[in-house]
Amino acid sequence: MTSIAARIERMPYARFHRRLLLMGGLGYTFDAMDAAVLAFLLPVLRQQWGLTSVQTGVLGSGTFMGYFFGAMLAGMLGDLIGRRRVMMWALVIYCVASLASAVAHDWPFFLGTRIVAGVGTGAESAIVAPFLSEFVARRYRGAFTGALAGFFSFGFVAAALLGYLVIPLGSEAWRAVMVITALPIVMLLWWRRALPESPRWLEAQGRHDEADAIVARAEAELAADGVQFEAAPEDAALAGAAPVAAARRSLAGNVKALWSHHLARITAMTWLMWLSITFSYYAFFTWIPGLLVQSGMTITKSFSYSLVIYLAQIPGYFTGAWLNEKIGRQATIASYMVLGGASALGLALTRSDAGIMIAGILLSFFMNGTYAGVYAYTPEVFPTGVRTTGVGLASSIGRLGAIAAPILVGYVYPLLGFAGVFGATTTVLVIGALAVVLMGVPTRGRSLEDIAAQQLQE
Repeated sequence: MTSIAARIERMPYARFHRRLLLMGGLGYTFDAMDAAVLAFLLPVLRQQWGLTSVQTGVLGSGTFMGYFFGAMLAGMLGDLIGRRRVMMWALVIYCVASLASAVAHDWPFFLGTRIVAGVGTGAESAIVAPFLSEFVARRYRGAFTGALAGFFSFGFVAAALLGYLVIPLGSEAWRAVMVITALPIVMLLWWRRALPESPRWLEAQGRHDEADAIVARAEAELAADGVQFEAAPEDAALAGAAPVAAARRSLAGNVKALWSHHLARITAMTWLMWLSITFSYYAFFTWIPGLLVQSGMTITKSFSYSLVIYLAQIPGYFTGAWLNEKIGRQATIASYMVLGGASALGLALTRSDAGIMIAGILLSFFMNGTYAGVYAYTPEVFPTGVRTTGVGLASSIGRLGAIAAPILVGYVYPLLGFAGVFGATTTVLVIGALAVVLMGVPTRGRSLEDIAAQQLQE
């Protein structure tokens, strides 16, 4: 293990880490709010601008289009120019684009701003978890990164509140909502002052003095708070294992490294994991309201139903974060995927309002809880030099599932019906769970360097 990694591993969880959690968590909160609020805007914009169903659907997909490219670029650039720079520029892009959306007067301009905003949210979503997980010792990392992803749930709840409390105030109230989603731009003042670059990445780039200075400042802060440091853990990791892949300092070189014989299985596993969970998530939550209404279940029109479903995300994420350290990331992801699929089948088969509510809550709980494991696990299985490239590409592949899911469900429903849709999607979840269990590697209680060393030895 390198000296920088050893010093990070001996740091107990303290105020320094809580501050990073809040900074990254707020970024995720506003990412989710910006993306989720569109569902509440579209009915208003469709009426105001006389949009067709096709135009409305294209607007709904705009954010996902941008998200695909944003996640891919952020991952690649994060390994080349640094995590901190990418995270800050991602915030600027989505805030400026959201503000531009507020002055749109036709759907092509609005679509353009939503695609650009999607680039920003996709970039930030892909970079925050691998970036900040590099500051945290092995014994806290799974819970920390899972909790970080849990902030997405606050953004969805905020979007629901804006959609039901602000948008109905007037025909132009949606513009105020878009301005609100752009307010996080002020966080840049805080991030520029308080957000350090990843010392693990700096060391991988050969910038040892900068890495040492950042870790020294963190140690000094912990010491000033009276925090007792633990003895440096012994590790079987190869010295310098993490920086090995960093020698390939090109986009093509880093992508090629992901498909080397050392990392090909891991890369395939993460792509299958992200594709299955994201496809299933958007298949369920894009079509649940419409499919249930077609089945005569008017409860889906109520604010209480929607809000409770959103609120169920919060315990889903944070129980997933807790289980990351109790049973491991692989077990958390696989069990939540399977239980989410079972909840979906229950939703498809029930006909009572109470049954719909319970199944919907469980579906939201388990599907979002899966992401607490996914966001923690994905950065851990890649070496430092290609960590954000691996996460960014896996996240981008997942977005293909988000784009394809509503379309495929639209074709499947007339042929197989309500239960057929959810049965097929549950099968996709089971495939993803099997990929994680059979192709993944255990990461609980292991340093990032130890995990990387194992990959390089295989």
